[in-house]
Amino acid sequence: MLEALREEVWRLHLELPKNNLVVWTGGNLSGRDAATGNVVIKPSGVRYEELKPEHLVVVDMDGRVLEGDLKPSSDTASHLYIYRARPELRGIAHTHSTYATAFAAVGQPIPVYLTAQADEFGGPIPCGRFAIIGGDDIGRAVVESIGASPAVLLRNHGVFTVGLSPLAAIKAAIMAEDIARTVWVARQLGQPQELAAADVAKLHARYTSVYGQ
Repeated sequence: MLEALREEVWRLHLELPKNNLVVWTGGNLSGRDAATGNVVIKPSGVRYEELKPEHLVVVDMDGRVLEGDLKPSSDTASHLYIYRARPELRGIAHTHSTYATAFAAVGQPIPVYLTAQADEFGGPIPCGRFAIIGGDDIGRAVVESIGASPAVLLRNHGVFTVGLSPLAAIKAAIMAEDIARTVWVARQLGQPQELAAADVAKLHARYTSVYGQ
């Protein structure tokens, strides 16, 4: 089932360790099929170097396994909650990347000090409440806190990013960690100055409507 989506989600999973966003078996990515609404997600506890497209699990929006011999990610219920709340989304990523998760550990959002953050996120990266792993409470915390941002930090946990495709969700995860690292380094030198809200809006509008091909 969903062979092309499984291949895409598998290939993009490899970007997580490649970009130092996860260690061992942590983190995950899912993709939602526009036609059926079914979701492809990483199996629980499988190392990235051992992961193959056929290992990925297909579930419906109620969490029933439609195809796959392995258990789906322990975050599956939360991914599904987010997709139900935000039906336009087609990709969700979750990481424990070091610098972004450090902000989550102390419960701090990431203000807009950088043009790259204004471009990609259009505002601060918010920090939501603590939520317990296993059910859909993490998904609820994401929906409560993420707002218009493609990324949110969850207190004492890590990072969730969303997008209109699995690729967009992975890109947001990579950018969130890059921004968090730069902000942390900048704060060792002094107190960075936040960009004005009007400038953030202009930068984000340009990036989303003019930049690129």
